[in-house]
Amino acid sequence: MFETFDEYLASAGSEIQLLGFVINLLFAGMLTFLLARIYIKYGDSLSNREIFSRNFLLITLSTVLIITIVKSSLALSLGLVGALSIIRFRAAIKEPEELSYLFLAIGIGLGFGANQGKVTITAFLVIIGIIVIAKKMRANVVDKNNLHVTISSKQPNQNILSDITHILNEYTTMLKLVRLDDDKADMEVTFLAEFSDYNALVEAKNKLKAMDSSLKITFLDNKGLV
Repeated sequence: MFETFDEYLASAGSEIQLLGFVINLLFAGMLTFLLARIYIKYGDSLSNREIFSRNFLLITLSTVLIITIVKSSLALSLGLVGALSIIRFRAAIKEPEELSYLFLAIGIGLGFGANQGKVTITAFLVIIGIIVIAKKMRANVVDKNNLHVTISSKQPNQNILSDITHILNEYTTMLKLVRLDDDKADMEVTFLAEFSDYNALVEAKNKLKAMDSSLKITFLDNKGLV
């Protein structure tokens, strides 16, 4: 006897094992906690990494829940395609590293949601190992860039970036532009900089303020002044 497609969809499902689901949630939560610690310690993002990492746990556990439910029913999996078509991710991701860690958090959720715990744990350990090793290999380069200098202006003129760069070059032994956000209303620029001593930092700040008293200047400590 032939079933209709609707009857097939309704019957093409499987019982979700509650104990296995809870275990997957616990393991996913533990790996996500480790991922957050790794991101905070080894990440290069200029944003507040501790605050951003708080999103990882909710994203991972939500992914485990969705994949666990969806894989139990063909009808739900087809319905998910339609549901996701109306969802748009509009969070402001300013740095690629943030998106990379979000993908890794989602990957953990997908792995445990699909009940592939061993593969997920193995992949996680390998990826984290690569991140730590790569960070340590870059340590000597990063140590030279001892400060993140962020300068923002609410009324930027056409020459403000070149003026700021000229002043900083006078007082730094190394200067590298890493980010520039510029529009009609305001401008924000971030440099990696090396100052020879504290006096050079103060003199640079005073000269920038003398150029434009409305500038907002932030010195974010990376490895400490020489």
